[in-house]
Amino acid sequence: MSYNGNFLVILLGPTGVGKTDLSISIAKHFEAPIISADSRQFYQEMRIGTAAPTPSQLAGANHFFIGNKSITERYSCGMFEVDALNLLETVFTSSRIALLVGGSGLYIDAVVNGIDDFPTPDPELRQALLSQLKNEGVASLRAQLKLLDPEYYGKVDLRNSQRVLKALEVCLQTGLTYTSFLTHRAKPRFFNSIFVGLNRPREELYRLINQRVESMMAEGLLDEAKKLYPFRELNALNTVGYRELFSYLDGQTSLEEAIELIKRNTRRYAKRQLSWWSRNKNITWFHPSQLTEITEFIEKTIASYSAKN
Repeated sequence: MSYNGNFLVILLGPTGVGKTDLSISIAKHFEAPIISADSRQFYQEMRIGTAAPTPSQLAGANHFFIGNKSITERYSCGMFEVDALNLLETVFTSSRIALLVGGSGLYIDAVVNGIDDFPTPDPELRQALLSQLKNEGVASLRAQLKLLDPEYYGKVDLRNSQRVLKALEVCLQTGLTYTSFLTHRAKPRFFNSIFVGLNRPREELYRLINQRVESMMAEGLLDEAKKLYPFRELNALNTVGYRELFSYLDGQTSLEEAIELIKRNTRRYAKRQLSWWSRNKNITWFHPSQLTEITEFIEKTIASYSAKN
């Protein structure tokens, strides 16, 4: 990428690793805004279950895309890409550095590299597939996808009903395979990207995840889930923490079992996040305690770009 003087620092890491506090310290150091790339912290009704920044944390730096949507609004990765890029164009008129912070790999990729140009969804087809999913389960969608796009069927996480639905939707709407839309070509951007990854030893990370679940429950996660229970079919609520408590509210598990499932499934999610980023060799990894080392790394990387151009 050609040097243009603008830098997007991508601070990523698994859930519970400690991104929020560290991002505020980095933002203060560079006088930079924070753009959230957490696909669930967009939703204002899900504050506790998504560990959204507290009011005092929000006051510590200029934040964007925190609680800016309702769970009843449709918001996609492609829409986020457009919104984030429009925001960055404004940000870079007054600041040469911005932070993109989160654990949603697909949303980070959308901002940094762009996502493939899929057709605009057909509302009637989407509703029909959602009804099919509700009435017949994801197995029926899988069977259709296997026929229409066996290549993608062999790659997709078949447990992820939304990804299966999305792929099938594209196949039915266009008559083409979903795979044919996956070009994976990076789109030109008006900034230089610096990847900073956060991680901890596994036992340490898992201990913190377990502690955070306990803190969420003490803070009122169950009451939050009860308020959201009537909307449990919405995609935004197909999320660890809410799914398990909805099962409890349905009488399928005890509360103790639900809490243990939240811990287990959050740990598994963290493992999947790290697996996603293992493909990206541009990430330099740090422990969250290494604030000085991280800021020095960012400064040296920026200086290196400047010296070469």
